Amino acid sequence: MPRKRLWIGIVLVATMLLNSPTAPAVENDPLPAPKGTPRERAVRAYNEGVALMRAKHYAAAQEQFEQALALDEALAEAHNNLAFSLRMQGKPHFGQALQHYNRAVELKPDLTRAYMYRGVLFTHMGDPVRARADHAKLLALDPELAARLERIIAGTDGHDESDGLAGAYEEAERSPAAVSGPRHR
Repeated sequence: MPRKRLWIGIVLVATMLLNSPTAPAVENDPLPAPKGTPRERAVRAYNEGVALMRAKHYAAAQEQFEQALALDEALAEAHNNLAFSLRMQGKPHFGQALQHYNRAVELKPDLTRAYMYRGVLFTHMGDPVRARADHAKLLALDPELAARLERIIAGTDGHDESDGLAGAYEEAERSPAAVSGPRHR
């Protein structure tokens, strides 16, 4: 009988922790998007942008992320991936990419990929001081990703350009255009 109570107690505590608003969540957990709302349309445009970006159609992806942000400016992952798409289009787009990385971390201060790839952008811009500042912030959030940024800053990591992508949002009933991607921290 005491063993049964112990297990019941463990299950209850685990249930409370999992349902707690402070329980950790993955950056790209599905977002509630009531049907027919601007949020749903924003998530759909975002997911289409992710698919285009993964196919290396950066200008087309940029358009989708801009559309998503026009519908819901608070999608931090859309800012991150828009910045990535802009960065991949070359140096003339670096200033605009930086604005979107900055907005992504303003909206979601624990969006590790935004710090990682803003650090990469600073490296491309020849600004190691700001790249190291993002590295320092990343150390507290994700030491493994921080180590990767350190190697990129040092020029010893041939990183995969798709590493900076936030995955697609998953919806309960997704449209065929929505693409599910890997979850990033």
